[in-house]
Amino acid sequence: MSRTRRGFSPAFSAVLTVVAVLLVLMTVPNLGTVVRAARADGAPGEFVPRELFCVSHPGHESCVWTGDFRAAGGGAVRAGVELYGSDRGSQRAGQPVPAVDVGAPSRVYGPGGSNEWIFNAALLALALAIVWIVYARRLLVVLRRARPPVGDRA
Repeated sequence: MSRTRRGFSPAFSAVLTVVAVLLVLMTVPNLGTVVRAARADGAPGEFVPRELFCVSHPGHESCVWTGDFRAAGGGAVRAGVELYGSDRGSQRAGQPVPAVDVGAPSRVYGPGGSNEWIFNAALLALALAIVWIVYARRLLVVLRRARPPVGDRA
């Protein structure tokens, strides 16, 4: 990473730009679902936990319940969906709990919503920061050159 007085090298600027674009492409398509999930804005119903899946990491265990969701108004049962935010002790197999379907393909949410929006907002902020760091100096130089000299102002 060679940063000169003029900024980053063109190759490194291009790499950073690609990273920023990828971050935006990962985040933007999910914004609608993330906002609905944060507000628990969707079809209310019941989630019936069936299986608990856990992954152990050094010093940490992450678990999620999968099961079936049925909307309160009836309709088809969505089988094999995850309940966001569930863990080992949060549910019991076969005991229904309130849930909301916000349209996510494989997940339903509790009636309190989710905090997934925080991660998405952080990714978008990171993309904006990368673009600012790479291009702000160039933009400021262009703006200074476009401004007439102090003596020429009316």
